[in-house]
Amino acid sequence: MGKYYDEALIPDEMRRNYDVYERIESLGIDLGTFEDNVRSLKGGVIAGTIFLESGLIWMSGTGGGKLPLNEDTPELRKHGMEGARDTADALIKTLHWALSCGGEGDLNDILYTVKARGLAVTPGGGSTHLGPTATNGFSARWHSIYGGGLSEYAIDGLDPAGFAGIHARTAIGGHDGHFSIETDMIVAIPPALAREIILNRGWIFPLPPIFLDKVKAKHLQSNNS
Repeated sequence: MGKYYDEALIPDEMRRNYDVYERIESLGIDLGTFEDNVRSLKGGVIAGTIFLESGLIWMSGTGGGKLPLNEDTPELRKHGMEGARDTADALIKTLHWALSCGGEGDLNDILYTVKARGLAVTPGGGSTHLGPTATNGFSARWHSIYGGGLSEYAIDGLDPAGFAGIHARTAIGGHDGHFSIETDMIVAIPPALAREIILNRGWIFPLPPIFLDKVKAKHLQSNNS
């Protein structure tokens, strides 16, 4: 673990003792490259992530799945959950680069997940429980990385990694669209790390152009050293 996680206010009984990137690799999540994911905010309308000095990170929503969940069938339930899982992968990738692009931290520095929201596309109301059902695919992915009862590594409802993937949640349906679900997430990192990131390159990701140039130069120097 990094120095910020090690110094964070966490009960010893709830500390992680593994590298989350080992689980990410085992789950087949592709984090992509620096060049493809660390971009300029020039012309941007919304942020992917916002860092708060308190240590909270707010993430914008992302959509998943190709079909509206307008019928309660096994096929659509599976499609919705897989689409929600894919949105978790997309947010995890964004979060990795938001934390690590300047060399300050990485996904191991997340203390715990705070709040998830799943907005399922169930035109005309659909089946009211398909929102929570689909969102389970999103929650399970976070559990599998950071610990929780829905984790692929859980035995009898307990993950040996602990509980840092468990979060508060809102999951509803009734929306229209040509996809299945949109999800977003709030996570917590140590306040000291949040302050370092904000002082080094601002509170927003993608990066303002002046900070993108700074981060790119550091990345190039690191690769050439």
